[in-house]
Amino acid sequence: MSNKVPSISEAEWEVMNVLWKKAPQTANEVISSLQKKKDWKPKTVRTLLDRLAQKKVVGVNQDQKVYTFFPLYSQDDCQHAEAQSFIKRIYGGTLKSMLVQFIQEDSLSEEDIKELRSILDKKRNK
Repeated sequence: MSNKVPSISEAEWEVMNVLWKKAPQTANEVISSLQKKKDWKPKTVRTLLDRLAQKKVVGVNQDQKVYTFFPLYSQDDCQHAEAQSFIKRIYGGTLKSMLVQFIQEDSLSEEDIKELRSILDKKRNK
């Protein structure tokens, strides 16, 4: 989708990850998937699904007896929006500052450095 992706909470990300793996899904299917890794009550998951639907991040198919839920944004769209929000909040919107900090503080393998150079070279040639 081309319009602005609404902000989603950490818990809502968990629900979205389930829907990105397989969609559409019923609320019970989402609950079942999440209960394998989270200690959440079914009502909590339903509340999260409702919030995501209200934010228009998740669509609801009401044509059947049992409602099914599906993502309205791709995982890439949401990750990009979250990254932009993070960079804006923490680094004043400057990607370079973030990259410099991560590169200086994290140990990068020679392979990591080559991959980063390749990405930067491709970006320069565009």
